[in-house]
Amino acid sequence: MALQLPGAIALVHEWLTPRSVGGAEAVVRELDTLLQPQLFSLVDGESRRSGSWLEGRRIETSFIQRLPFGVSHVQQYLPLLPLAIEQLDLSGYPLVVSSSHLVAKGVLTGPDQLHVSYVHTPVRYAWDQMHAYLAASHLAGLPCLGPWIRWQLHLLRQWDQLSSARVDQLVANSRFTARRIWRCWRRHAKVIHPPVAVERFRWDLPRDDFYLCLCRLVPYKRVDLVVQAFNRLGLPLLVVGEGPERRRLQAMAGGSVQLLGHRPAAEVEELMGRCRAYVQAGLEDFGIAAVEAMAAGAPVIGLGQGGLLDTVRCLRAGEANPTGLHFQRQEVPDLVAAVEVFEQQRLWQALPAEGQRRCAEQFSPGHFRHRMGRSLAACWDHFQRHGPWALATPSPQG
Repeated sequence: MALQLPGAIALVHEWLTPRSVGGAEAVVRELDTLLQPQLFSLVDGESRRSGSWLEGRRIETSFIQRLPFGVSHVQQYLPLLPLAIEQLDLSGYPLVVSSSHLVAKGVLTGPDQLHVSYVHTPVRYAWDQMHAYLAASHLAGLPCLGPWIRWQLHLLRQWDQLSSARVDQLVANSRFTARRIWRCWRRHAKVIHPPVAVERFRWDLPRDDFYLCLCRLVPYKRVDLVVQAFNRLGLPLLVVGEGPERRRLQAMAGGSVQLLGHRPAAEVEELMGRCRAYVQAGLEDFGIAAVEAMAAGAPVIGLGQGGLLDTVRCLRAGEANPTGLHFQRQEVPDLVAAVEVFEQQRLWQALPAEGQRRCAEQFSPGHFRHRMGRSLAACWDHFQRHGPWALATPSPQG
């Protein structure tokens, strides 16, 4: 597809480090392939790393790069990040595309530049999930640091809302994120789902009798609900992932629950391909792991809120070509009831693996590049003919 776009394009992302491997980084890689841009980032730990997809690339960085532990622990400089992103010099780039989950959308552009921002989420811990994050933080409970942390989050909310007005076109990774964008920034956003590497997974492996939960072990993922539910059910559950919650989860895990920690990609792919179902209890902005499970032919049992509503078609809701079950509340009895229905109806047999795979392929990297390419080309054409004030986007749905 030949895109009618300017020759000089800037692509901005918060940080490019070996530790940051996830959905946001997958988006950056696909945008890099699509646009062949100049890359900008607060810090770069990848271009000098042998074997990295960015090895040898020239990446423009901020002053955070030169601060102590700036590359390895960039988030410790959170109060400075809004200032740092504003120091990146993007003059000379008619089109600026940002991939933003924190501050990247806040770059400064001129009246003759078009800025399109792909938003993974408004800053969770500064907005609607602030109280949950503070409750889980040991530092926020300290008399000397608690008030200061709350004040910094207050300032971040102000800057976050203000900087959202600098973007000409917002793109959200799900309808749920689009609604959060409207709630936090009072801006409409177009929805384009992120890329998922569905080709990594085999969907035709025989199903085993274990259930699988795969994620970072952090509080908002609510793996504790999954562990408690399977303690009660007595069914085999494998939990893959590392994080600050691991010790607490290990202490509550019963005999049917195994915490496997980090596992190599090849082993994860096989577990996805053999599990009876993938289980998710967290509220996700999109939820790439659920789509990966479907790519591996596994049904999904997940919280019927957030980004999961864009990806998993619920059997009980009567949706066409269902791919799993939703439960409606983040409560152990609700998850237990959903798994019991799944077991009683033997849904790992009733929901064909090939159908799961077909559904997952709608989120492939090729589909993402096609949708983003068409959207950017249309946006650029509209900007050239009418200016940024004429850009219009649909209101969030759902």
